[in-house]
Amino acid sequence: MTESRQAGARTIRMEVARFRPGEDDAPVMQGYDVPVLPDWAVLDGLNHIKDRLDGSLSYRWSCRMGVCGSCGMTVNGEPRLTCGTFLTEYGEGPVRIEPLKGFPVIRDLVVDIDGFLAKLSSVRPWLIRQGEEPPLTAEYAQTPEQLEAYKQYSMCINCLLCYSACPVYVLDPDFLGPAAIALAQRYNLDSRDMGDRFDVLSQDDAVWGCTFVGECTKVCPKHVDPAEAIQRYKLTAALRSVLPWSRR
Repeated sequence: MTESRQAGARTIRMEVARFRPGEDDAPVMQGYDVPVLPDWAVLDGLNHIKDRLDGSLSYRWSCRMGVCGSCGMTVNGEPRLTCGTFLTEYGEGPVRIEPLKGFPVIRDLVVDIDGFLAKLSSVRPWLIRQGEEPPLTAEYAQTPEQLEAYKQYSMCINCLLCYSACPVYVLDPDFLGPAAIALAQRYNLDSRDMGDRFDVLSQDDAVWGCTFVGECTKVCPKHVDPAEAIQRYKLTAALRSVLPWSRR
């Protein structure tokens, strides 16, 4: 069924960045003609290339449902999830696929995210409890209002589109970045959390490094609004400087 559908479909040109560090001097664009079906995302086009045209192409993907965040790439200059970006959006083409900006390239469209993972770990994105712990069968009950306080920031899928879109991060790789700060806020605003992330967040390369361009929020596929999270914590940090006993 799939082959018959492809046989009658028009094609679109996909120009894909190819790069092997240590072997290639610079990335080059390689063109492939792929079928355009109404329900085909850019990721389907890449899978067609991998399966039918060039098995050497390297890229990341997993769920195809906009949940795992692993298929983020630069599509015609914009950071996008390729599983949710459809070929029909680009008319007659071409569709240019490149790795996310601001990250070292491992191969082709695969980028090195170790730096981001270290930043994420530094904000301790988990519930921090102090003192005696209740039994494992106990629950930390929350009201709907308490859940709503942080729910938006909990939707982050670590797709890194916000980092690729952020002009501060592209110029300064030491910048803590939108997703890490938004996830820190997710726990800061959780009524069950007892941690203190002030020393990590209130730094020149953390919230104070943000110039509030807002591109991180614009490209976020889950509407997390990391720009808002950063600005909210700027206010918290400013109040904390004046009122040291205030933590939230």
